[in-house]
Amino acid sequence: MKKNTMSKTQYAYNSIRSRILEGTYGPGHRLVIDQIAKDLGLSIIPVREAIRQLESDGLIQYKPYSGAIVSTINEKEYSETLSVWAVLEGYATALGAQYLVEEDLIRLETLNEQMNQALNDFEFEAFGSFNQEFHRVICDKCHNDYVRDEIQRVASRMDTLRRSAFTFVPQRIRRSIEEHSRIIQLLREKAQPSEIEAVAREHKMNTVRAFQNRQEPSENGITDISLPQKR
Repeated sequence: MKKNTMSKTQYAYNSIRSRILEGTYGPGHRLVIDQIAKDLGLSIIPVREAIRQLESDGLIQYKPYSGAIVSTINEKEYSETLSVWAVLEGYATALGAQYLVEEDLIRLETLNEQMNQALNDFEFEAFGSFNQEFHRVICDKCHNDYVRDEIQRVASRMDTLRRSAFTFVPQRIRRSIEEHSRIIQLLREKAQPSEIEAVAREHKMNTVRAFQNRQEPSENGITDISLPQKR
């Protein structure tokens, strides 16, 4: 969306947020308001307001003598939250399997293909959006409102920690697409719910392990991990 169709603050917010999620502004990157305003063709006021909003989202934090920087990650909290998400989503996938129809399976295949294309185009934010939609298609069919609400609550928490785990473990991206194909296969074959749940749970736990093994945490539990750069 072009900036003349939205408020200047919203345009600044969307632009800065995209740069954070895509890796242009990596963890610890200092945000210079004057330079960003110049890059976006805006005054400093909407940029400053956008940064305040992004601070509320947890993507930006203020540090003494540095100003606004892109947030770093608390590795322990990130891993624990993603682990809970893995258990919930595995269960929801098993519950939803019996309610998925052919149209849903075709949608899952399309989303997985779109993820592959986004990866080839280095569109990491689009990849994350397709990935979220893939799992939402399945979980929305679980017919358990409590489970769906809990998944949404955990997903919102992950948004605060950082929207996509793949920005920290880029080696997981290609493998994730392959694992999605396996999940689709099991759903098509109407496999046993226990097998579907195990594979869906393991799918997210693989990301947890990749994240934990990528770099040892620092003494204070904070790990500053670089994002993949968009090419």
